[in-house]
Amino acid sequence: MTPDTLLNIGQEALLLLSVLLLVLLVPALMVGVLVSMFQAATQINEMTLSFIPKLLVTLLVMVMAGPWILQLVVDYTLRLFNRIPSLIG
Repeated sequence: MTPDTLLNIGQEALLLLSVLLLVLLVPALMVGVLVSMFQAATQINEMTLSFIPKLLVTLLVMVMAGPWILQLVVDYTLRLFNRIPSLIG
């Protein structure tokens, strides 16, 4: 196994991780901004108010995108397992 191959595997893993995290974090970020705008408009200074909407949106995204996320991880793992013989020899 060459250093280039190892770097390529790591790069693919980091790219996959970035995509999966963006899918989960961007909706939570958008809800957090909306709740913050609501709090600023109504002058409600409750720190825990944004926690429940962000939690619900994250759970909803996980339910909706869960099969797609799982398929991406399984595909990456299968590609990695299939490459093992060429990586060793």
